[in-house]
Amino acid sequence: MNFKNFYLQIFTSALLLTAALGFGQQANVNLDYNPQKDTEGLIPFSAAVNSPEVHDDRTVTFRVKAPDAKNVELNPGAINTALGKGREPIPFTKGDDGVWSLTIGPLPVDMYSYHFRVDGAQIADPNNTQAAFTAMPPYSTLVVHGDEPSYYDAKNVPHGNVTRHVYHSDVTNGERELYVYTPPSYDSSKEYPVLYLVGGSGELPSNWIYDGRANFIMDNLLAEGKANQMIIAIPNNQVIHRNHPEHAQLTFDIFEKELRNHVIPIVDKNYSTIESPKGRAISGLSMGGRHSMFIGFRSLDLFANFGILSAGDTDAETSLKDFLNDPKVNDKVDYLFVGQGTKEAEGFFNARVQGLVDALNNHDIEHEYYVGGKGGHDWSTWRHLLYYRFLPNLWKDLDN
Repeated sequence: MNFKNFYLQIFTSALLLTAALGFGQQANVNLDYNPQKDTEGLIPFSAAVNSPEVHDDRTVTFRVKAPDAKNVELNPGAINTALGKGREPIPFTKGDDGVWSLTIGPLPVDMYSYHFRVDGAQIADPNNTQAAFTAMPPYSTLVVHGDEPSYYDAKNVPHGNVTRHVYHSDVTNGERELYVYTPPSYDSSKEYPVLYLVGGSGELPSNWIYDGRANFIMDNLLAEGKANQMIIAIPNNQVIHRNHPEHAQLTFDIFEKELRNHVIPIVDKNYSTIESPKGRAISGLSMGGRHSMFIGFRSLDLFANFGILSAGDTDAETSLKDFLNDPKVNDKVDYLFVGQGTKEAEGFFNARVQGLVDALNNHDIEHEYYVGGKGGHDWSTWRHLLYYRFLPNLWKDLDN
């Protein structure tokens, strides 16, 4: 027997088995729930170092190779909120090899957006393959995994489809996009209710898919028997430059016109929908929550269901007076949800939400108010609100 060849075959087989079973750091082979766990001692393709590296104890190590930098920090944001560290940046330590590193945690299982600050310049993590494409400067995504996939992860369940529609808008005088989720068992001979789901300042429709994981959340809820089947339409609610001096005065009228003239007609034409207020809902986060509130509440001919996420108005008694004083409003509204994160309710974002909730209570308008999750004004909160409260309670009594 040629023992040299024998051992070579065993060694080769072991390498192939390892490659088949253990995908490396951010390999992007599968939609893994733990993409930033280092399983092979490899670094991401074309990266200089391994960052972030998420350990099984939920601590996280960030690295950046910047030998000429004078100062490197983790920019304050959702990670700071989870750690209870306030709004101060967290400093890195420089090694002799020019690599700056920082280990933090443990962190709660979740997904976090973050930036680095290098000599005062805010940048995305140059080594992280989990990056955000949005209407703001790009940021990176940290995925802190648990022992199994989370409620927002891709699981081995039936999956719906997400279709991107590109259309011309006479309202904004240009080409725009619209994402539409259809459930796994979508049947065009059956009519479905439609949730119009919109983003916040700086968000694009794709952010509800990649950051919000709305499609996976819906897939998982359906597989668990916790929600009704529905179509989810995600339009672009950026209709005027966010820094335009008259944004607040102009955005609501423009987006309402976009919904009426283009978005809803496109969805109703291309999908089998319930074309009535009872079959439509509008929901959004932050700025999108205000769109849902200010447009939705005055458009009861279109919508009978509402999800106001991390939004409201301190002067709701005045700004929503027509809605609040409508004597038949409880007959026109099927479901009204107002929600925010636990950390939001402890800070300055709470004032707007509380203003809305107080006004609804003062006028005996039926609604559900919920505070939950461990997040602040970030995607951790909006994913939580979607999965744990809003989607399971939407169209509870609708037979579909």
